Amino acid sequence: MSILNFFTSPIGLGHVTRDIAIAENLTGISPRFVTGSSAALFLEKAGFDVQNLYRPPRFMVNGGRLENTARWLWNYYRYYTQCKAISNKVIHTDDPDIVVSDEDFASLAVAQEAKIPTVLITDVLETHFTKGVTSFVEKKMNKSMRDIIKKCDAVIIPEEGQNCENITRVGPIVRNTSLSRDEIRKKFSFDKKTILVSVGGTDAGKFLIDKVLDILPQTRQHADIVIVSGPSLNAHSKQTRNLGFVDNLHELVFAADVLVSLAGKSTIDEAKSYGTPGIFIPVKDHFEQEDNARAEGFCFEDIYRLDDLILEKLAQGRKPVMTSGATTASDIIKGML
Repeated sequence: MSILNFFTSPIGLGHVTRDIAIAENLTGISPRFVTGSSAALFLEKAGFDVQNLYRPPRFMVNGGRLENTARWLWNYYRYYTQCKAISNKVIHTDDPDIVVSDEDFASLAVAQEAKIPTVLITDVLETHFTKGVTSFVEKKMNKSMRDIIKKCDAVIIPEEGQNCENITRVGPIVRNTSLSRDEIRKKFSFDKKTILVSVGGTDAGKFLIDKVLDILPQTRQHADIVIVSGPSLNAHSKQTRNLGFVDNLHELVFAADVLVSLAGKSTIDEAKSYGTPGIFIPVKDHFEQEDNARAEGFCFEDIYRLDDLILEKLAQGRKPVMTSGATTASDIIKGML
């Protein structure tokens, strides 16, 4: 049997959710995952072979704004060095036939040095965290990233668009459910209109939960509030349900009438795929989240009119979008074995 090492970035949970969608379509192949933190727990609960080895740096978010980006970038560089040593040990122990990476560039660098075929899954081709004099470090890192991307045998981007060179745009990569929306609503006791609030796998979204709790008296008149605070936060209110850490957020997104979330790519894709109207508030000055939110018509300042947006979205109809991104991505990987 072919050996596939699958390295998943543990920075947020969006990477691991789309990687599970791909892995579920890798018929006859049992990927060996390497990641860390909440992402490793997520994979364990899904029944995958996973090594919990990575310890990612935390984003420093205060009041919804990303702070000390230069320090975070330096911490990320140290993290990258640690990941390279870890992935080097794993790859030389497993001797895989292929290395697949979801935005873990350290493992790609090691695999390419060892002449092992590589596949990258990413929605970011360069970063823009810093400005001014400190940006020269990021520019050097972006150059290294571009060199690694160029050497990949295949690059999978989960968005619509044109293919070029080694890059294939497969469309959104989302998890499927075998249950109907009515069955899921019954499963979670969603008896009324339901607003789902989700902030991912870190504490960066605390500001969004705080805002939802602030406007609770107005919002509760129109719908029930269900919060998925993830593994890092607690949100207590007698008028809301906090489900904490869940491994089936896609089902909750499908069942909800409105989603209020940070602007993570995978959560946006799941909402669009299932047809659930969404409000996506980015972390301020987080370039990737701001780009994602802008593409959906939102910005950070929309948090100050969240109550109006929720009423607007509650009145909006569902428009599910069919996607085959997960199967297309898995076919690319299987075609290389």
